Amino acid sequence: MKNIEVKQIIDPIPASDGAGVKIKRVVPTGDYSVMDPFLMLDEIRSEDGSDYAAGFPAHPHRGFESITYMRQGQLEHQDHMGNRGVISSGGAQWMTAGRGVIHSEMPLQQDGAFHGFQLWLNLPAAEKMRAAEYHNLEPGDIPTVLVGKHLIRVLGGNLTVGTEIISGPIRNRATAPQVWDIEMKGDAPLVLPLDAAMACLLYLYEGKVEVAGEPLREAQLVSLEHRGEITLRTANSARLLLLAGKPLAEPVVQYGPFVMNSRQQIETAIQDYQAGTLVAE
Repeated sequence: MKNIEVKQIIDPIPASDGAGVKIKRVVPTGDYSVMDPFLMLDEIRSEDGSDYAAGFPAHPHRGFESITYMRQGQLEHQDHMGNRGVISSGGAQWMTAGRGVIHSEMPLQQDGAFHGFQLWLNLPAAEKMRAAEYHNLEPGDIPTVLVGKHLIRVLGGNLTVGTEIISGPIRNRATAPQVWDIEMKGDAPLVLPLDAAMACLLYLYEGKVEVAGEPLREAQLVSLEHRGEITLRTANSARLLLLAGKPLAEPVVQYGPFVMNSRQQIETAIQDYQAGTLVAE
């Protein structure tokens, strides 16, 4: 086996969510193991307020975590626990749905540049009914490191640069999520160390990148096999997300906003929501 190989490339699906928000959605077709421990990645990018201004009114979740990252624009979160926070440009939100959460995410602008991502991260079976949590991450909470000319923002996990370990605010999870926003500048390769036991995904959202001899197009997600090191190349500049984590290798059953391990658990989640007990203590 080579040090790095492309397992699969997934193209996004144009979709609509919330109250008609236009998004690009990257989701595996039937086989969640391709992205394990991640479940889905959405990208919102528009300067036309009609594409996003209606936002995501109150809705439920159970059984997973979400990471929302805004590159441009502002998004306000409110939930049943009384949490309220604004995700501003360069900031993020880390929410554990666990047993259940009901929340809304509404843009604080009617027009102009709006660009963000939402990543769904699975929870192990033993933690799917844990208490819900919410963490608002200000731009200054997310460390930034320069590797040569390349800029990396470490939202989650640990990045080793020489003898220094840079830790992001998203941590202490069984899946050990690594979530890095990478801005490549110049033609020098970027070499990133990574735990060989972790699954690795790359999502290119601007420019051109080559990995394992494979050129990627914008808005493509690639799943990689690796042996503890990822090498990225670009001729000029590029921006991408690196997503890595420890696979759970557990059954995944999803129905809309609920992600569990069995159909029966999904039916229970639906019944709980309809009965008003989804978020009961």
